[in-house]
Amino acid sequence: MPPRFFVGNTGAALAAGTDLELPEAVLRHAHVLRLAPGDAITLFDGRGGSHDATLLELGKRHALARVGEHDTTETEPPFRITLAQGLAGGDKMDWLIEKAVELGVAAIQPLQAARSVVRLSGERAQKRQAHWQALVEAACEQCGRNRLPAVAPVANLDTWLRAKGEGARLLVSPRADQSLPAYAAAHREALLAGSVTLLIGPEGGLAPEEEDAALHAGFTAVSLGPRILRTETAGLACLATLNALLGGF
Repeated sequence: MPPRFFVGNTGAALAAGTDLELPEAVLRHAHVLRLAPGDAITLFDGRGGSHDATLLELGKRHALARVGEHDTTETEPPFRITLAQGLAGGDKMDWLIEKAVELGVAAIQPLQAARSVVRLSGERAQKRQAHWQALVEAACEQCGRNRLPAVAPVANLDTWLRAKGEGARLLVSPRADQSLPAYAAAHREALLAGSVTLLIGPEGGLAPEEEDAALHAGFTAVSLGPRILRTETAGLACLATLNALLGGF
């Protein structure tokens, strides 16, 4: 399979038969892969589908590709899931965002919660958001997705809960009486027709008052069984479960 590159930040629309100046990030990646003029590549801009392409020129500061035909094939799951994730420390957020993209998440909402070990605001939060969006692009290149999930700005959990949500809103909690598989089986058609928001706490989970606020805001509590999962595991387990039950695999 030819290497895939995201080119949605060039400002130019992909069109068959045109020549495209490749962005700097793609240029660097092409050198790492030791590509050469004449090599086949695949380009996508996040608007849907992809284009086969041929690398025409590759210099130290310049790369040019001839855009080929549009391929409308998509790899999106048959449902739309937003992962509302309590900020995790270290490289956990990077890792879980990358894997969530591979598992088909449609959007990611980072949340500042009471027990978050990381505190982000202002310029630092904006830089992290841009970093996470770049991880999304790289993950889509790797896994074959042509539509990029959006990473929203970091939000305060309490403020975010007060905003009106749509579709199914699920609070993942070890104290829930209903399991996620049971909920998905009972609401299969609604989940496929609408959207799902999964709320995951940070390390240490959500504080009791935060769980109460989520339930008051209309969330339904679901569990993933008797074992306590780490924050970087819980959301991915939910995504894998829903993929298995709703046809995403």
